Amino acid sequence: MDSPFHPGEQAIQSQLGVQDRIESQGRRIIRDYLLDEHRQFFTQLSYLLVGTVDAAGCPWASIVVGPAGFLTSPDAYTLQIRAQPLLGDPLGYSLSNGIDIGLLGIDLQTRRRNRLNGVVTDVSLDRFEIAVRQSFGNCPKYIQSRRVEFCDPTPVPKSIEPIVVFGALEQALIAAADTCFIATAYQAASAGSARGIDVSHRGGKPGFVRIDDDRTLTLPDFSGNLYFNTFGNLALNPLAGLLFINFSQGDVLCLTGRAEVIWEGPEVMAYVGAERLLRFHLDRGCRVERSLPLRWSEPIFSPYLDRMGQG
Repeated sequence: MDSPFHPGEQAIQSQLGVQDRIESQGRRIIRDYLLDEHRQFFTQLSYLLVGTVDAAGCPWASIVVGPAGFLTSPDAYTLQIRAQPLLGDPLGYSLSNGIDIGLLGIDLQTRRRNRLNGVVTDVSLDRFEIAVRQSFGNCPKYIQSRRVEFCDPTPVPKSIEPIVVFGALEQALIAAADTCFIATAYQAASAGSARGIDVSHRGGKPGFVRIDDDRTLTLPDFSGNLYFNTFGNLALNPLAGLLFINFSQGDVLCLTGRAEVIWEGPEVMAYVGAERLLRFHLDRGCRVERSLPLRWSEPIFSPYLDRMGQG
């Protein structure tokens, strides 16, 4: 059986002295199908995080929404999404048959999450379908618990603004964020089943994402599962997409750019709890006000953040 990890992930695991252990674990846990419990979990969700790469090769993190049941799994190798991309979301331009796609099913209230990457096999007006390539669960670390409710089944965005720098509104959203999502990709055919797109959760205390200037952000990387899906992709392809959500108003901020990893040094040591840092350099993006028909409650912060600092 092929390794579930590609050379970028393996190199970082080896660098940190955990490759043999994680390889063995990954071969047990990472599957090319959905467990029945994961199939059931997806059907309970009202939102899904999506990672894609556009025609220019730029990754984007997106969100699709629908009433519980909008995600279905007719068999263990297939996930169907009965939803359309939201207005202004880059997913609307990249979604097509045959593309690689990454999914993160996450229930913020219970802090449960499952990852999936695969290939889009069918797109129609009201749905698209995914063939599973890899599927596995994630731990609940750093997830803030929030309840969610639908507020309007057919929202009309108040505005869709292109972004080339972080203005006052973007900086305010980022500075208040305790959660964001990151999409990365490594799509070389030689990687076999480990190729594709990953979309991951990042969480911290409000302000955990530091705004360095009007085109640069710095995010901490706390102790995780040691798979290094995000950082392994970045080792081979330094492009990344970020998604920020205003959970109380339904605004979204989609960004794409270039990322670099700061592995050690004074900056890392100064960020309490961080094992390394990710620096994001903005290329472009969009901010969509009132994009989502969902509103979330105030967060209950993860107990894992008690020992973590801010940006």
